[in-house]
Amino acid sequence: MATHYQGTIAEIRALDAYIKLVRASESVVGRIGQNLRAEDGLTLSQFGVLEALWHLGPLCQRDLGLKILKSSGNMTMVVDNLEKRQLVDRRKNADDRRVTEVHLTAKGRALIEDIFPRHAAQITEELGRLTAAEQKQLGALCRKLGLAN
Repeated sequence: MATHYQGTIAEIRALDAYIKLVRASESVVGRIGQNLRAEDGLTLSQFGVLEALWHLGPLCQRDLGLKILKSSGNMTMVVDNLEKRQLVDRRKNADDRRVTEVHLTAKGRALIEDIFPRHAAQITEELGRLTAAEQKQLGALCRKLGLAN
C-alpha cells in the first residue's frame, strides 16, 4: 500500500519506500518468529540472546541489549526467562565484580546449535525470493540507512 499523504514528491516517495520497508520487514520477521515460537518456544529476542552468546561468548546485559537492539528493561525480562529455562546463567565478571555477564549453559548451547541451522535455512529461503545481487544491494541499502546519523 502506498501512502495517501498529499505532500511533496520527495515526501511521497520517502513515505512510500518507508511503508514498503516496514511491511516487508515485519512480514519476514513475523514468519521467522512464528517458527521459533512454534518449534522451540522462543521469542525473537530470546533467540537473539542465545545466538549472540553462541557467536560472541559471554556478554553483560547492556552489551546484549545493544547487540539485539533491546532496552535494558526488556533485556532483564528476556534473560530472566532464559535463565528460568536453564538456557543461560548470570555470573560475576572475574576482573570486575560489579559486572554481571550472561553465559550460555550446556542446555542453551545444545538448543542454539540445533536451532541455528534451521533458522539460517529459513532466512535463506525467505531472502531467496531476491537474486544474489538484489540481496547484496538490499544489505548495502539497509546498512546505509542504519548507519545514517
